[in-house]
Amino acid sequence: MNYARLQSLTFAAAIFAATSLSANADSWKVKDAAGKTVEISDTSKIVTIGGAVTEIVYALGFGDRVVAVDITSTYPASVKSLPSVGYMRTLSPEGVLALAPTLVLAIEGSGPPDAVEVLSRASVPFALVPEGFDEQNVLKKVRFVAQALGVPEKGEAMARQIEEDFAALKAMRAKISARRSAVFVLAIGNGSPTVAGAHTAAEGIFHLAGADNAIRGINGYKPATPEATLAAQPQAVITMLERNHGLEAEVMFALPAFAGTPAARDKRLISVPSYYLSFGPRTAHAANKLAAAIYPELSLPQLPPRPWTAAEPAATR
Repeated sequence: MNYARLQSLTFAAAIFAATSLSANADSWKVKDAAGKTVEISDTSKIVTIGGAVTEIVYALGFGDRVVAVDITSTYPASVKSLPSVGYMRTLSPEGVLALAPTLVLAIEGSGPPDAVEVLSRASVPFALVPEGFDEQNVLKKVRFVAQALGVPEKGEAMARQIEEDFAALKAMRAKISARRSAVFVLAIGNGSPTVAGAHTAAEGIFHLAGADNAIRGINGYKPATPEATLAAQPQAVITMLERNHGLEAEVMFALPAFAGTPAARDKRLISVPSYYLSFGPRTAHAANKLAAAIYPELSLPQLPPRPWTAAEPAATR
């Protein structure tokens, strides 16, 4: 990193040091995803970075204290009226600190690294929330955010309800006798899809929904050749509503990458909201809805609604 740039960012952080002064006498500590111990004493002005983080903060009853979010935070709908700090991976320390927050909660993986470094050294408490793409990591996020907000008992109560949802989801998966394979398409460029391999949120939600990732042998999100996707023979193609680029089933399955696959034969194209990949409090419900879309003939049972699942959009076919 350019030294002059680092000096500038450090100076910006120092300018806003006064915002860390506590309005409360009490304080508490959490160890964040980077292993850093963060002392927190004031939750009156919170910046949340990461859709799951924002949802958890609202679900715990702190929504009225959120002063800004990042663009991956889209739920509840009221967050759209809040100031934005931009994309979670291209943060500007000056932009975050200019909001004079008393606490910044950011999902692990936020960046760039130099911005996270400056925010971590600022006087404003900055905590990285642990990321992960399975049931245990959802519960870990909820409990961590609750501890950071000073309400661990609320987090535990919420976690117990989410555990019940995951248990019901597990029972639902037991009704799936013949698992289908699916491929998650992040984007289409020049007719070639960028697909999700291992260690991705897409693979995580497939597992919870009782489906197999058809793409093997790659990690992360990478372009795939038509030969590779044809060889994978996916039985369903999953895309995000926000990035589907208007591709209907007829268009998608006319692409060389998918023509001739079981998914094309059955015209099984499923578009889901982006929160399906955020692994927040609605994840069990998202997996339940995705399973219902992949296995419509099974009439799988739905999970009961929770306060934090109101007005959620369903997957569409």
